[in-house]
Parts: sequence; structure tokens; C-alpha cells
Amino acid sequence: MSHLTLKQLRYFTTLARHGHFGRAAEACAISQPALSMQIKELEETLGTALFERTSRKLRLTGFGEIFEERARAILRDVDALGDLARASHDRLVGRLRIGIIPTIAPYLLPRIIADLTGAFPGLDIQVRETMTPKLAQELSDGLLDTAIVALPVSDPAFVEVPILTETFVLVRHLEQAEQPVPDRDKLREMRLLLLEEGHCFRDQALSFCSIPSGRPREGLDGSSLSTLVQMVGAGIGVTFIPEMAVAVETRSARVSIARFDDPQPSRTIGMIWRRSNPLAAQLDDIAQTFLKAARGWQDISAANHATAP
Repeated sequence: MSHLTLKQLRYFTTLARHGHFGRAAEACAISQPALSMQIKELEETLGTALFERTSRKLRLTGFGEIFEERARAILRDVDALGDLARASHDRLVGRLRIGIIPTIAPYLLPRIIADLTGAFPGLDIQVRETMTPKLAQELSDGLLDTAIVALPVSDPAFVEVPILTETFVLVRHLEQAEQPVPDRDKLREMRLLLLEEGHCFRDQALSFCSIPSGRPREGLDGSSLSTLVQMVGAGIGVTFIPEMAVAVETRSARVSIARFDDPQPSRTIGMIWRRSNPLAAQLDDIAQTFLKAARGWQDISAANHATAP
């Protein structure tokens, strides 16, 4: 065991998470042969196999599952020591690993990054975009410092700080622009295009329409808001998008935007992090920067609505 290294543990846990040598090597920023060699050396040091290798998939052995749990705990403790040292500084410097969901990232991220780099010039910002369940797991595992998601997450292990509340709008084909805005009953009768399962925005749209999430429905599930809007422009159905996505997603599609009567569908976006994170005070400063950026976006959005025909 004298040759067991933290680098090997990080390579091992990354491979266990991805289940694929190519993707894990890319995540580790090393070549696939180099990763294979490190895993082989780790297994030789341990004297037992960590993975079952078949032609179709890579899976952990029974011992590998136990070893992964302990390895992740060790790496979390090591990272916590580094965070503890960083927490001794008044201002956060060095690496900041931010997770963000896909229905926020393209629209709010450019403003957030610009404001962060201006307010915290010593930060090395690393962004991870994926859906909420994965972000929550990676946050718990210490792979992320913080995440921007739709609230509530309702996990007592996380601090939740609201950043902004925004409404959803209905996207229809341009030829429907003068038609009355449908109510919830009418929406349930229409071909509603939604994001694929796993996106919290999908669940929020279904909830507004009072459609059970598990009910089979006829429509299209897309992987991005952009795909859904373009399909609406092609005359296939209608969809919802968040207010912040309107300017980006509707500029090149033959669609019209309609706003619902009160109470309008909406979501609260916020920042979360582990309660046990030693960087809690610094992350709260980051959250306040996010809050200022969000207010700036909302002021611009309100001005645009006021001048719109």
C-alpha cells in the first residue's frame, strides 16, 4: 500500500463515475493509455481487481464498490483541508467549481462570469453544466463548490440562497400571435413540447398545466430549449421557456411570445452549497455578486418589456 497515491484515487473515482475510459481520460486531462496504466498500477498495488471489463461495459467489482466509497471520503477530506486553508483568506481566490443547469447556463452565465471575474480577480472559474440530480450528487461528493439551480432542492445538507424569480412564457407559432392566451385546460388539449425527463423545468411546466409527470403524453421531448423553440417555429406545437431565454431563443424562429394571466408560472433560481463547506462565508459573497447580476438582468428585461410594442 506504500505506493497508493491521491492521483490514482482521483483517476479511479473519475473512471467509476463515467464508466468509460475515454470519457474519464478526457475529464482527467490525460491520455486513455495513461489512465489505463494508472488504474492497472492501482489494482496491482491493492492486489485485486477494481473493475470488471467486458466488451460492452465497465463496472465496479464488489471490492471496487467498497473501495470507491472510501476513496471518495478520503478525497473529500483532502479537498476540505484545501478549502479550510482558502477560507483563512478574506476573499476567495484560486479554483471555484460552479455547477449550473442547462436552462440557466446559456442565458445568465455570461453576465455572472463577467461580474465574478471583475469582483474576484483571483478566481479560476470552472463550470459544469448538467441537470440538478447530478449537480446535487457532485456537490455532495465534493466535486463542486457550489451550484446554480431551481429552488427548492430540499436537501438539509445544502444551504439555499435565492437569487431571482422569473416567469415562464408561452411560445407559439407566429401565425397564432393574435389568438387568446390558452388557460390550463386548453393547454392540456394542445401539443405541448417539453424538455426530456430529468430536467426540473419540464416538471415545473407539467405542474403548471396540472399534468401528472408520469402520464403518457403525445408530443416531443427535446434536449434543449433551442430545439423546442425551433420545432414550434416549424408549426409542430407550443412550448414554455423561462423569461431569461426569450431574447436568445426567439430571435431566429418564426414564433410569438404570450404571457399568462396571474398567477403566472414561475421559478426561483438560487445558489446552493454544502453546509459543511469551510468556504461558506466566501460563497455567500459570491451569492451576493450573483444577486446583483440577476437584478441587472431583470432591470434590462423590464425596460425591454416597457418599450415593446
